[in-house]
Amino acid sequence: MQQRMIPLLTSQGLKKLNQSHVCVFGIGGVGGFVVEALARSCVKYITIVDFDIINESNLNRQIIALHSTLGRKKVDVMKERILDINKDCIVEALDLFVNEESIKKIDFSQFDYVIDCVDNVTAKINIIQTAKNQNIKIISSMGTGNKLNPLLFQIKDISKTTVCPLARVMRYELKKRGIKDVKVLFSTEEPIKSPDFIASVAFVPSVAGLLIAREVILDLTINDTM
Repeated sequence: MQQRMIPLLTSQGLKKLNQSHVCVFGIGGVGGFVVEALARSCVKYITIVDFDIINESNLNRQIIALHSTLGRKKVDVMKERILDINKDCIVEALDLFVNEESIKKIDFSQFDYVIDCVDNVTAKINIIQTAKNQNIKIISSMGTGNKLNPLLFQIKDISKTTVCPLARVMRYELKKRGIKDVKVLFSTEEPIKSPDFIASVAFVPSVAGLLIAREVILDLTINDTM
């Protein structure tokens, strides 16, 4: 499984992934593809956190959404998928809605990297604040809904984001709390307005998830050795 990655990530890099523990909050359109890439990249320990079930509206973009999985807990289906890809992975699946109280149940000190892919602003702030307080590396996904062009995604510090409405809110909320140096994925594409719901297509959140996974994997391997 690792042979084709060694020329790109090096044996030392793969060894680091084999020892790394990554936590992904939110395993929907973006987070599901993050986890997919982490599992296929031989990350040894993966913790997944989500409270939701799979429904029909997820079928157009979420990797774990199939007619055969409708109605099931996302964390249960994702855990099965991870282990079907990499049987040696150690997976912790937490069926949990993140808020100020529930996040205290999670031991962040065990993580090498935290990935925030949730939609709720309050939850995002709780995740980021907890990771930063414990000096854990973190990357946060901003908005991917109402977008058509995945080529316009960028990964930068939150202070350098533009256009994205969610990033604008997060900039304000993090600055108000004195939280700095937060790496985020965001889009410079102007949102395409939808009448009464957030619109989505298969090829946008999936790309966002894979770009985030790339950033994390390089941070844990190549960038960590520089």
